[in-house]
Amino acid sequence: MSGDEAIFIADKIYRGKKSLSEVKSHTINYGHITDLENGEIIDEVMVSVMKSPRTYTGEDCVEINCHGGSIVMQSILLQLIKAGANTAQPGEFTKRAFLNGRIDLSGAESVIDIIEAQNSYALKSALAQLNGKLKDKIISIRKKILEEAAFIDAAADDPEHYDFEESENRNRLYEKILQISNDIQKLLESSENGKIIKEGIKTVILGRPNVGKSSVLNLLSGRESAIVSDIPGTTRDMISEHIRMAGINLKITDTAGIRKSDDPLENIGMEKARDAAKEADLIICVIDSSEEINEEDTQIIKDIENSDIKSLILLNKSDKKNVTSKEDIKKITNMDVVMFSAREACGLEELEEVIKKKFYKKTSDEKKNISIEIDFNDHIFITNIRHKEALLNAQNSIKSVLQGMENNVPEDFFSIDLMEAYENLGSIIGERVSEDLIDEIFSKFCMGK
Repeated sequence: MSGDEAIFIADKIYRGKKSLSEVKSHTINYGHITDLENGEIIDEVMVSVMKSPRTYTGEDCVEINCHGGSIVMQSILLQLIKAGANTAQPGEFTKRAFLNGRIDLSGAESVIDIIEAQNSYALKSALAQLNGKLKDKIISIRKKILEEAAFIDAAADDPEHYDFEESENRNRLYEKILQISNDIQKLLESSENGKIIKEGIKTVILGRPNVGKSSVLNLLSGRESAIVSDIPGTTRDMISEHIRMAGINLKITDTAGIRKSDDPLENIGMEKARDAAKEADLIICVIDSSEEINEEDTQIIKDIENSDIKSLILLNKSDKKNVTSKEDIKKITNMDVVMFSAREACGLEELEEVIKKKFYKKTSDEKKNISIEIDFNDHIFITNIRHKEALLNAQNSIKSVLQGMENNVPEDFFSIDLMEAYENLGSIIGERVSEDLIDEIFSKFCMGK
């Protein structure tokens, strides 16, 4: 429970050596919860009392630890409601923390990211945001904007001391604004990695029919997700699975084999495969090593290379006699090649290392045998669409200032764009946001929290 009357309400149904209003803050107290009407004991409990302002919400808080079981919990909840408490709305505890100034809006939003984190990297990113890393960066950029806005206003009030006709003053202002733009751009560039950390690597398996694409999906997912057949063209629709590899999630999709065909249904499947590949973060091209590479293989490789999407080649069926080798593939492409056997489950470790190399950053000396990881110490990842939109709006305003300076627009016009950028950045941490937006953000939380 949280609120000004939390301790008072809990005291109505709690029986211990002391009333909860008498105990010290941040203590755990043994006692019993009783029926409000007849005084019968409902359960033996430990009650934590935390008095404002040093609490999660900034209000008085009470936590009741009871024995497990839905009957006991429902009975205690019913007594609390009878005593005057209300059930919490989704996200209400974190909403109160925000409204009471215990946490900024970006930190509040990170709570749901912590709850929904699907891998350790998503958790680390959310924890960094909860601890104020993004807030500190936003405050730093906003401070720079205010300094330059103040400089422009001072020049307007006292043009003799701040003459923008002098190249030194104009160049100084341009460099400062450019630095602000660069700071915002770094945050925007992190959003792609942030999306991958939060949602996983969107991975598409491509290849001509009967090279073992479905077998690769089944091996990676650990179950028979796709039908495996010697008949080419068996897979006509896309099948997706979520897997963990290299410490992060992959949403991996098996697609129809790509070849020339007169079958309209097969052509629809191939078109879906090509569309999925355009939206992918990673393309795995599967080639049959037991056969000679043909024109269909070569065309698929060329199409992938032209897309600029991270990609690799799985030279599958390496358990059979190899007709096509790594060296043969290297003659036509610079893509990474992994010898693989879906049947024998060979090549998984090499595949994982190649994915790491494509998406992770080395945090230590390359000469040392240290694993590759995304570096959370020096970087902030934007994982929230609302934050990205605010950053884009701020960047557009800053770019307007830079373009205005390049076109010799009078400096007093720049203050408007600078303050627009300032306010857009402020919306990330919760300054001047509408009540409707706040309600929308916290409605995404689970009950309470």
